[in-house]
Amino acid sequence: MASNRHSRAGGNLVSTLTTDNLITDHIDVWTSAIKKRNSQGRGSSKKIELTGIKKLREFILDLAVRGKLVPQNSNDESASILLKKMAKEKAQLIADKKIKKQKPLPPITDADIPLGLPSSWECSRMGKLAQYQKGYAFKSKDYLDNGLMITKIQNLTDNHTRNSVYITPEKKMEFEPFILREGDIVMTTVGSWFSAPMSAVGRSFLINNQFDNSLLNQNAVRIRTQEGIIPKYLYLCVNSTIFKSYLVEEAQGTANQASITQVSIKNYLICIPPLAEQHRIVAKVDELMALCDQLEQQTEQGLTAQQTLVEALLKALTQCVNADDFQASWQRIADHFDVLFTTEASIEQLKQTILQLAVMGKLVPQNPFDEPASKLLEKIAEEKAQLLADKKIKKQKPLPAITDEGKLFELPSGWSLTRLDDICFGITSGSTPPKDKFNESTGVPYLKVYNIKDQAIAFDYKPQFVDIQHHKNKLTRSILYPGDVVMNIVGPPLGKIAIIPDDYPEWNCNQAIVFFRPIEGRLNGYIYTYLTSGKFLDSIELIGTAGQDNISVTKSRSIIFPMPPLAEQHRIVAKVDELMALCEQLKTRLSDAQTTQLHLADAVVENALKNS
Repeated sequence: MASNRHSRAGGNLVSTLTTDNLITDHIDVWTSAIKKRNSQGRGSSKKIELTGIKKLREFILDLAVRGKLVPQNSNDESASILLKKMAKEKAQLIADKKIKKQKPLPPITDADIPLGLPSSWECSRMGKLAQYQKGYAFKSKDYLDNGLMITKIQNLTDNHTRNSVYITPEKKMEFEPFILREGDIVMTTVGSWFSAPMSAVGRSFLINNQFDNSLLNQNAVRIRTQEGIIPKYLYLCVNSTIFKSYLVEEAQGTANQASITQVSIKNYLICIPPLAEQHRIVAKVDELMALCDQLEQQTEQGLTAQQTLVEALLKALTQCVNADDFQASWQRIADHFDVLFTTEASIEQLKQTILQLAVMGKLVPQNPFDEPASKLLEKIAEEKAQLLADKKIKKQKPLPAITDEGKLFELPSGWSLTRLDDICFGITSGSTPPKDKFNESTGVPYLKVYNIKDQAIAFDYKPQFVDIQHHKNKLTRSILYPGDVVMNIVGPPLGKIAIIPDDYPEWNCNQAIVFFRPIEGRLNGYIYTYLTSGKFLDSIELIGTAGQDNISVTKSRSIIFPMPPLAEQHRIVAKVDELMALCEQLKTRLSDAQTTQLHLADAVVENALKNS
């Protein structure tokens, strides 16, 4: 191999970056760089990603495989001598027909060797450092409940042998080439692209004792290092961002699935330290990863504790019994507002509490001069009776009278309890027309549950229109008008609410959506606010199968509605809008701050790499 010594670091004891100080001096950077997960991986319930600590782990591995993590020692036997010994041993194994002679690997040129590589290190193609064996496609008809275990990628992903499958031990000799040993590396060769790390192609696992003497299943390759290469060191190499970047270039496949060949894996250029330094690197990485584990645990515990505190303080706010108690509870929050509301979850909890306070009459003061809700209910009842008499609406089956059990909280002065059915035109859901009545651009806009997003109509997502004649003749029961309040009645999640906008004069919807059209049109804003708070779900009986909660149309009609005076409703809606806008500003500032923290973490890593 051509050498490139002039560009390599030399010296008796090469000074390296003090990674311990890099971690401790920038703890706030690593622990503050957090972002929301776009999707959760298999077996993970975490909604956030500690991105700073993730970057720190990647940085440690990259330093390790570039010879920048631990100092070199001139007394170490150089990697060039180590590789010559390994080549000699391999040649003997081939001569003894214990292993097969492999195809030649691409030569290494001076241009291939990374700049700054320590003088005691050497470069090699990965194919020269290990033996490779792809997994076997075992047939399900041969599976047993016990015997010789077959190791699937899912077993390695979850690091347990539960739900394992087996074959008869008598076949051990037949499948000897596929046996795993402790210290083997297993790499997935088929999987998704790199946005889904739990199933991504090129994901590697270091076999521990619980998978020792098991058989490797398909879609993976076993990598067994030769003596002279510590398995854990090679494992660090294939988990570095350097190797992952190589995989991105080498992987092939479709939009949904990627694959990597053994040839690509074997061609990967790997930097080899002396054997003694491999041991030092592995030990140092273990030490630093343990420190990262501690940082991660402390950060997660801190976030959990913060969220628990936020929930407790906000809950206390909704349970106050008088104005003095409310003021004291609010003051406890206000004094530490900038510390409490520093995550998206805490801001969402604040928004939900604002809604709870709003519909309990605790957000704005009552005004004794407001016309009480009872007067408005009398007027609505008279109007509804006239609509029935004029046969403009149909008479519905009577609902039970509201008892004291229907009270969700103590009503403020001037409020009254009613049911939504008492103040609305006929409450019903939509239906689904035949497929030939739909098109993508003309007709009447037709809503599905996915068109309700962030408590508003999002018709730009998968818009559908229904034939206007079918809408007028067959779907009259579910015609929607601007100002109607709609709610999904099939979940999860329940509680998706929206007000129909005036983008179109008429709309329609499917059977998973129910709508409320108040007889007094000015009630729609507060009905929306009340439903958005989710308070009604505390007393409604849900129906449905496992994993799916439904609300029947009858239950929707039966929703008990604590109704404030109309003037107070307007004050509540205005205050909620004002506070929700402030919460959105808070979320925007939080997002900007998180972006800054992520950039700062990148900058710290980049600067450290330049100076290493």
